[in-house]
Amino acid sequence: MALSPVRAYIDPVMSSDHSHIRPWRHIERRKSRQIMVGNVPVGGDAPISVQSMTNTPTSDASATIGQIRELEEAGADIVRVSCPDEDSTAAFRTIAREAKVPLVADIHFHYRRGIEAAEAGAACLRINPGNIGNASRVRDVIQAAKDHGCSMRIGVNAGSLEKELLEKYGEPCPDAMVESALNHARILQDHDFHEFKISVKASDPFLTVAAYQQLAEVIDCPLHLGVTEAGPLRTGTIKSAIGMGNMLWAGIGDTIRVSLAADPVEEIKVGFDILKSLGLRHRGVNIIACPSCARQGFNVIETVGILEEKLAHIATPMSLSIIGCVVNGPGEALYTDVGFTGGGKGAGMVYLNGKIAHKLDNAKMVDEIVELVEAKAAELNAAREAALEAAE
Repeated sequence: MALSPVRAYIDPVMSSDHSHIRPWRHIERRKSRQIMVGNVPVGGDAPISVQSMTNTPTSDASATIGQIRELEEAGADIVRVSCPDEDSTAAFRTIAREAKVPLVADIHFHYRRGIEAAEAGAACLRINPGNIGNASRVRDVIQAAKDHGCSMRIGVNAGSLEKELLEKYGEPCPDAMVESALNHARILQDHDFHEFKISVKASDPFLTVAAYQQLAEVIDCPLHLGVTEAGPLRTGTIKSAIGMGNMLWAGIGDTIRVSLAADPVEEIKVGFDILKSLGLRHRGVNIIACPSCARQGFNVIETVGILEEKLAHIATPMSLSIIGCVVNGPGEALYTDVGFTGGGKGAGMVYLNGKIAHKLDNAKMVDEIVELVEAKAAELNAAREAALEAAE
């Protein structure tokens, strides 16, 4: 049975494989083995998870839990928490107990912090095995991870490559980053530990992409994507979208973190927006809006800003088109759950499921659109629940 254009275009179940309908939208994901970060699968055929990192002092458990709660509400699948000292790992136990998502403990240099974090409830340890001391100390951290069901992330950063690799290659480059990653992976593998993922990040998206492309060819572990230290909200978002979008489009990447000098919640929003744009994952309302021009029948920019804020609470994947005039409005509305197209004389046209529904005064448009979107979200949720019950 042929699917309707609307459902074929926006159904999130089909979003990662359009090969039989729209082959130009198909993304062939790299085949990686799967590991678990707490209860979140990473790699294999699991959805690409989105994560961020707290920036509160970890020793302040209350503040850190509060920020984790904000990240959870924004949709974070995994949250990373830095553990630079003993006070931090002491507080980590309380933090992990309160968190609703798995926590990654960020460990640098001191092997005891890794052991303490594993004992305190970390789902994953972010380490560089070469930074935490001699072979016996590495073995102790790995054993702690095994004993407490932790996975690990090997985090290679262009800004902190080993001295010998910089001397060998002259500067941070893809070869140096991949060699560092493989050297660290070998340490874990030599201790029969295989529950790890790898990142090879740089602030330069060209270097980042090249390193990940090279690494993806030589190892089958899951890859944690990120353009590190990408910058402030606007420019960092653009740089991250270019770098990670390039890799995700090529099928590379199993979990992502957008690194912004901004509120960590913005990292989650941007991460989902990148995945949503590629049809790899859907959360919330995808607003399709025109940039506006002299033809607009209402203030598009102001309206979209208000709607974005009023619809932020909706996690249900769905689409909304807000177009200022009839040139492209009806065409865009054909492929969205709810649509509004500007007309003349202070009114526009509402579309539901791609079909004309009714005329609506501009003055009432925001409130009614919010009601329509909430109603559609409830309808979609009910349909999904019914489908799940039927499948059981």
